[in-house]
Amino acid sequence: MIGFQGEALTRDERLMIEQCGFGGFILFSHNCRQPRQILSLCRELWETGTELPPLIAIDQEGGRVHRLPPPFTHFPPAAALGRAGSAALAYKVGLATARELSAAGINLNFAPVLDVHSNPSNPVIGDRSLSSDPQEVIRFGWEIVRGLRAGGVFPSAKHFPGHGDTDKDSHIELPVVDKPLDELRAVELPPFVHACGQGIETLMTAHVLYRALDPEFPATLSEKIVTGMLRHDLGYDGVVFSDDMEMKAIGANYGDEEAVERAVRAGVDVILYGHDLARAAHACEHLVAEAERDPALRARVEESYRRINQLKNGRLRSFPGADESEIAKRLASFDHRRLVDEIYGSL
Repeated sequence: MIGFQGEALTRDERLMIEQCGFGGFILFSHNCRQPRQILSLCRELWETGTELPPLIAIDQEGGRVHRLPPPFTHFPPAAALGRAGSAALAYKVGLATARELSAAGINLNFAPVLDVHSNPSNPVIGDRSLSSDPQEVIRFGWEIVRGLRAGGVFPSAKHFPGHGDTDKDSHIELPVVDKPLDELRAVELPPFVHACGQGIETLMTAHVLYRALDPEFPATLSEKIVTGMLRHDLGYDGVVFSDDMEMKAIGANYGDEEAVERAVRAGVDVILYGHDLARAAHACEHLVAEAERDPALRARVEESYRRINQLKNGRLRSFPGADESEIAKRLASFDHRRLVDEIYGSL
């Protein structure tokens, strides 16, 4: 899954996408100017699909992690939704978010954050978390999942196995968590255990080193965590995304070839490069070469291919976006600002 630079694909980007056969795209604020342009871009991305349509993703959590411009609704951060205390309201926000994303042609939201806010000094999660109580994260987080699903958008719970107790930002450096296993099981893991048990479609890993789980590798690169804990112990067979491999927690500590290979061997299904298309293409070429050389890696790639195809075949039948002449009217008709008022009115 790749990101790209502008509000439409360049000729060079289209050529590279065609050559590498990328299976998904992620949008950021710099890709999104206004509704008709976003819809047109998503339709262009959709049409790059050959065997199966692409996943078109975004981080639309609300609060400070919000990519779409007005008139798309800017929902409050997850912490405000948690403080509002209403599972029904959490469902409505998930559904409203999905309706807006789907109207624009987006079919995957990297949300909800299921990290428990267990460290007040955390520089990257904070108000992105629904609560400091894992049971409340489960209660509200799962309603967001249900709402996203009902609105026709894949949810993706993040950041497995939990980013809430870090004191560093994985965009900048590699966080290390030294909690003992029993504390991780009591606080960080329950929302993900619940999501796996309920069959959530996708998860995203954390670029965090958990010494009690794997003293050597961060979760994204850890076979002990992704295959051992997530696949075997929790029985999860959905699609697992890496967090952005360009983040310095990975990029400053591992070369691209080693990182992408370790992530796939660990059990990650989709490798995410959010900005640098050349790095993504190089990583893809390296995986192809290694998979042709190593039967074990090839089998791992084929396992991921099965999961991704199963996900896409289940839902991606036709482009979900509105007609270009209707999208502004569709967004206005939703009137989701009232949900924002309802959240703040509940505090």
